[in-house]
Amino acid sequence: MEIRGALLLRKRQVLILFVLLGLSQARPESVTYSVAEETEIGSLVANLARDLGLGVEELSSREARVVFDDNEKHLHLDLLTGDLLINDKLDREELCDSTEPCVMHFQMVLENPLQFFQAELHIKDINDHSPTFLDNEIVIKISESTTIGTTFLMESAQDLDVGSNSLQNYTVSPNSHFYIKIQDSDDGKIYPELVLHRALDHEEEPELILTLVALDGGNPPRSGTTLVLIKVLDINDNAPEFPQRLYEVQILENAPVGSWIITVSAKDLDAGNYGKILYTFFHASEDIRKTFEINPVSGEVHLRSQLDFEVVQSYTINIQATDGGGLSEECTLLVKVIDTNDNPPEVIISSITKIIPENAAETLVALFSVRDQDAGENGRIICSIQDDLPFFLKPTFKNFFTLVSDKALDREERAEYNITITVTDMGTPRLKTEHNITVLVSDVNDNAPAFTQTSYTLWVRENNSPALHIGSVSATDTDAGANAQVTYSLLPPPDPHLPLASLVSINPDNGHLFALTSLDYEALRAFEFRVGAADRGSPALSSQALVRVLVEDANDNAPFVLYPLQNASAPCTELVPRAAEPGYLVTKVVAVDGDAGQNAWLSYQLLKATEPGLFGVWAHNGEVRTARLLSERDAPKQRLVVLVKDNGEPPLSASVTLHVLLVDGFSQPYLPPPEAEAA
Repeated sequence: MEIRGALLLRKRQVLILFVLLGLSQARPESVTYSVAEETEIGSLVANLARDLGLGVEELSSREARVVFDDNEKHLHLDLLTGDLLINDKLDREELCDSTEPCVMHFQMVLENPLQFFQAELHIKDINDHSPTFLDNEIVIKISESTTIGTTFLMESAQDLDVGSNSLQNYTVSPNSHFYIKIQDSDDGKIYPELVLHRALDHEEEPELILTLVALDGGNPPRSGTTLVLIKVLDINDNAPEFPQRLYEVQILENAPVGSWIITVSAKDLDAGNYGKILYTFFHASEDIRKTFEINPVSGEVHLRSQLDFEVVQSYTINIQATDGGGLSEECTLLVKVIDTNDNPPEVIISSITKIIPENAAETLVALFSVRDQDAGENGRIICSIQDDLPFFLKPTFKNFFTLVSDKALDREERAEYNITITVTDMGTPRLKTEHNITVLVSDVNDNAPAFTQTSYTLWVRENNSPALHIGSVSATDTDAGANAQVTYSLLPPPDPHLPLASLVSINPDNGHLFALTSLDYEALRAFEFRVGAADRGSPALSSQALVRVLVEDANDNAPFVLYPLQNASAPCTELVPRAAEPGYLVTKVVAVDGDAGQNAWLSYQLLKATEPGLFGVWAHNGEVRTARLLSERDAPKQRLVVLVKDNGEPPLSASVTLHVLLVDGFSQPYLPPPEAEAA
């Protein structure tokens, strides 16, 4: 295959013409392939990976694809093998009409990095069309006085094939009057001419019917036929004459059907029927006959169907003027179609990325091409997007653009962008096309969870039930999806002796804190620890908060009497002289309470006494004093029961028994306790 180089220049403007200059991403080499038309779908054209020196894995990883200039998918690139395959039946005549060679230009596009390879597909003609005559019968009027050797132009056959498969020869059925002579034209086509070989005689044979055969050069050759009806006329010695051989007109492509184009006129010096002229199209293709019509009497040419500059820019029409005697003259009408701005620009998306990560800078969002089928200023295009978006357009190769983000995006600031690609031509009036692209910004784990408070203080009443919910911590994450799913955990305490795992637990999903055991204020009045909140991103992000747990006291300890001792082997006996004055301090009951606050506020009262009114107990300090003077009638042995009560709710209490001996003087021998006497 043939490789030819072409130097591509770099151009960085958004304002483009239909023919754009290639950028540095395009490789200068152009690869040429050829394939016969009508080749079966799936047939191998070539191995594109090998021809371009690329690995098969590179084709897949770089999202290789084939883009034709007409945006049709004529070829398919197998990314697994690198084979370039026929994707649809290629009809050379449909794609290129009579143009030879038939060349389809395409590019191979690679991404990451963006790279273009130019290529051409030559479609070889096969002999799949027979020559055809547009008329089933050709009528030629020939004067009997016509001299031998006179030639008569014949209507040519049409053959859509090209090259050796195109029309190559004409023959005529055997007869004694005519033979066929082949004429070459400037456009490379051949036309048959009927040559008079023997003089005609109207009286002997007024009509002749011949068969004209058109042959192509295929193998085997194809053929087409038409009947030639020759009417032998009486003598007519003046042919029509046009004042000029070439007529040129211009007409807008949007001219309405039926519009008058031109009137051609020829003159014939003969009189009567020989001077009457009929106008016809000569050597006209089917397309010309469908597009234009001529009045056979007046020579007025009118538009028969709508013109389209983008399909055909000019028509060359041969007009024949024939008089009543069969003599004719030809002229040429050149109709130039003037372009109007009737085609809006087109946006053709080759690839698009609708979701991009928020932390990626200069990310390729879309690869697209623009085109306008109009010409001149009508086909010159301006391409743009909105100014207030963090994206920009970058011209690449020919009429291709890339839409790229110009900085890293922030999903938490904006999660969606609606981008409108606007292409406007420079015609009058200007036409524009808009293409909308919605880009979603995917989340990246760039935000750590944040607690609602830096520290939390929780109060728990002691003697709580296990698994009691004592409070909650809460953290939020502004990311999305798994990046925003928060998991809570207990962090190792700074004090290694604190058994945190046996004291509290945390629900990892909602941050609820639970007391695992019953807390005892008297053993542990407060403790603190840290909790962590981590998201489920990769890598995970986390934060911490301090939690203080304060244990509230409950009235769960009764007062305890330190003095007098209640567990001694013998009770303690207090001695009081009978001469004691009122208010004499007999003893003092000493008690403590393990609780705190008002639960530990103690009060004392005399619950029982042998002699009521003889002794009294001070409520706040537990002092036992005489309330009056002692008399001889007072029993020497007194037994007192003192009640010690705290201020809790409900209050708890303890009692203590005092033994008091009334003595006349401290020199008296010690009396045994009542229990000993009883013994």
